[in-house]
Amino acid sequence: MEANSRPAQLDSPVVARIIRIGSRLNTRLYRLTRGRLGGTWRVGAALRRPTPVCLLTTTGRKSGQERTVPLLFLRDGESIVLVASQGGLPNNPAWSYNVRDEPNVRIQIGREERNYLARIAGDAERAELWPRLVEMYADFDTYAAWTDREIPVVICEPV
Repeated sequence: MEANSRPAQLDSPVVARIIRIGSRLNTRLYRLTRGRLGGTWRVGAALRRPTPVCLLTTTGRKSGQERTVPLLFLRDGESIVLVASQGGLPNNPAWSYNVRDEPNVRIQIGREERNYLARIAGDAERAELWPRLVEMYADFDTYAAWTDREIPVVICEPV
């Protein structure tokens, strides 16, 4: 299959459900083992080059409850850079809307947990970061080709 050939089953509710279940399982394993299990992504482009995973905790914009998701991340100095790709699905992931409405987040990397202030990268920042993100995990480019939306890049700066 070509990189730009979007799988038809991507829009299936089953795919969204599998992503949710996998995310919950990864979060539990990560917390239980402090990142020893679930701390690296080894799927797709990361099969040969594992990619680091963090846990992002946001405040639900509707529920007001804490929500935690495992995400690939890139360190940029003291900042943590996240990608709201959701595997190229047509809509941004819920966590990105939570960050937009309440930018105070918590990120766990291995045993370390810190508070951050999250924001969507501006155009120039995104243009600078995107090649580094794709170098880290090439499938981000594939996901971008699968969707009409511009995939948000989120910069989390320590508080």
